[in-house]
Amino acid sequence: MTPTLVLAAHGSRDPRFGATARRVRNAVASSLPGVEVVLSYLDLDEPLVGDVLGQLGGSDSPHHGPVVVPMLLSAGYHHKIDLPSIIASRRPTARQTDVMGTRSLAGALADRLIEAGLGPHDGVILSAVGSSDPAADRSVRLRAIELSTRLHRPVEVVFATKLGPHDRAVVSAVRRLRAGGARRIAVSPYFLSAGLLTERVESALDALVDDTLVAGPLGTHPDVIEAIGSLYRTAADQRVVPAGH
Repeated sequence: MTPTLVLAAHGSRDPRFGATARRVRNAVASSLPGVEVVLSYLDLDEPLVGDVLGQLGGSDSPHHGPVVVPMLLSAGYHHKIDLPSIIASRRPTARQTDVMGTRSLAGALADRLIEAGLGPHDGVILSAVGSSDPAADRSVRLRAIELSTRLHRPVEVVFATKLGPHDRAVVSAVRRLRAGGARRIAVSPYFLSAGLLTERVESALDALVDDTLVAGPLGTHPDVIEAIGSLYRTAADQRVVPAGH
């Protein structure tokens, strides 16, 4: 029996996120013929992942329990605490994979910038959510280093939830990029979907500079779909041990 793939997205009150998540789910399902792919959310949207896990049919053996892939870009609280607790209480035979962002998506970020019209003299700001977990923020900075290497230019990181008084984080990032010779500032959203947080960084940047370039979010980029598929295939090929054993 082929394990069900449960996609665990964060969730958002912004309807654009749900629409994007559904498109990702459909693309993943197309890339994994014969695999049932179910979309769920950790918060703010429905169905919630706990409800999905509790209602799934099929085998409950350790060999065939569902595989839960967190559609998250860094491994913070939801990945380390929240989701394992939900799985343990609702479907102990489910196997939780690493977050989607453990697979490098620098190529996808670069593609989105190029699609938007990245020029040779553009400085790049990688915008991301920001976490209370230092390790999660470090993983975002690693993505920025990878993107910088790919683009052969500096990339500054700005966390949308940590802009500081008077958008100090954006001001500092722009100042450093200008000092390095950037003529225009480009924003690379390290987000699955456009939403209020991506717009927070864009609005702060618009208040500082006249000419900006904003790339699209990751969305259904092939690297995103492959990252999810790779995590699923690795987990599905391994024996699942019930939580607490």
